[in-house]
Amino acid sequence: MPPSKPAVTELASYAVIEAASPGRVHDEPRPKARGEFQRDRDRIVHSTAFRRLEYKTQVFVNHEGDLFRTRLTHSIEVAQIARSLARTLKLNDDLTEAIALAHDLGHTPFGHAGQDALNECMAEHGGFEHNLQSLRIVDRLEERYGAFNGLNLMFETRAGILKHCAPAKARELGELGQRFIHDRRPSLEAQICNLADEIAYNNHDVDDGLRSGLITVEQLEGVSLFARHVRAAREEFPRLSGRRLIHETVRRMIDAQVTDLLSETMRRIETQAVESLADVERAPSLVGFSSEMQTENWALKTFLRGELYRHYQVVRMTSKARRVIRDLFEAFQSDVRLLPPQYQSSGENEGIPRAIADYIAGMTDRYAVKEHRRLFAVGEF
Repeated sequence: MPPSKPAVTELASYAVIEAASPGRVHDEPRPKARGEFQRDRDRIVHSTAFRRLEYKTQVFVNHEGDLFRTRLTHSIEVAQIARSLARTLKLNDDLTEAIALAHDLGHTPFGHAGQDALNECMAEHGGFEHNLQSLRIVDRLEERYGAFNGLNLMFETRAGILKHCAPAKARELGELGQRFIHDRRPSLEAQICNLADEIAYNNHDVDDGLRSGLITVEQLEGVSLFARHVRAAREEFPRLSGRRLIHETVRRMIDAQVTDLLSETMRRIETQAVESLADVERAPSLVGFSSEMQTENWALKTFLRGELYRHYQVVRMTSKARRVIRDLFEAFQSDVRLLPPQYQSSGENEGIPRAIADYIAGMTDRYAVKEHRRLFAVGEF
């Protein structure tokens, strides 16, 4: 007897419905064996920018160890959490997954240190912000199709990638920027991705920080969210220690945050009497934690900022990363002939600084280091 097909979940009235979408900038025939948002997800997964995330890191530089999270593994983890949340809330999980997988495409090498350095370099040329760069990648920079630049994603996927935007820039984006001008909220699918991102990076930075030895279990026992769950893990498994104790604790922390988020989000939806996508756009942010969990999350983030992100060994790495980005930018700006030909050409249309930013932002950690050696180390070519 053939296996039965899984039941199709009926979407909530306030979920994004594919049939009601404004669609794509460039018209295309409908896909034959998948939905439009599934097609978006697949295009993102096959993109060059997505593959590069394998060698872009968040806290630790790529060469520091094989087991630390990269932007790629982080994006997959965010997608897993976000899709589970979306299914439970009866939202469009294909759209949610596509947004989650694309949310970090525009990140520079070397995590936030790289972004900050590149933004400083671009201060007089419109600045640099990774969400806008992610949109720029899927709209223009990917070169895979004969009929158009970019990936030609659905409107809702592009809107979900763009988490925030200054009013002046929003006016340049046409319909995509209208919600920032009129103070409207994004879809629940996009809001879920934002919180799933926070859950993933907070908890997995705990895991990576412990693995690196830069923070300890004893230090984290002063943080209520961690302390509560490590205590529960020890009570259930008294002999557990080392990596297994950490994994048991972190997974319990994630489960507690996801459960709290679901409960609080459903409460807000009911309180605001949300019945349509238009209601979602007009309402205050609907996806969030309870006040108690928000307080615990803030305490965890404060701990990580003070004890991990500002640890002297991390600061040494980020200092070097900033110097690499600044050196590369200044070298290319001083002599455009140092840029690869395709970026020289794009600079003629959009200005050399923006072309340089595109080139540097697309680099992986190790490629940026290699390019820096090529330009500045004697004997490197």
